[in-house]
Amino acid sequence: MDKVGSFDAEGFYEALDAQRQSRRLNWKQVAAASGVSASTLTRMAQGKRPDVDGLAALAAWSGLAVDDFVRGADDAVREPDSLAKISTYLRSDRNLSPEAATALDGLIKVTYERLRSDSE
Repeated sequence: MDKVGSFDAEGFYEALDAQRQSRRLNWKQVAAASGVSASTLTRMAQGKRPDVDGLAALAAWSGLAVDDFVRGADDAVREPDSLAKISTYLRSDRNLSPEAATALDGLIKVTYERLRSDSE
């Protein structure tokens, strides 16, 4: 199976560098502020991709939207389906524990499957 999308690690690193420069920080300070290791930032400078937790930490620190660096085969913007949106919202809801979000997510998915129209 061919992959549909890819992550523009170089573009993300360049945008991250712009954030670093605008805040007048060095890379060691970025590592400390974001919670990622300095070696992760060094590897990124060499064209390597960060792991998912490192990417999340750097995106949170910088305010960069990771979606802006995901490239599709045709670079068309695809809208996630309703269930994916609901799942994302539930898991990011600070009023729900991870267990509660998972339980609600499961309930909604089962109910959705039962009630959705067969127009597909």
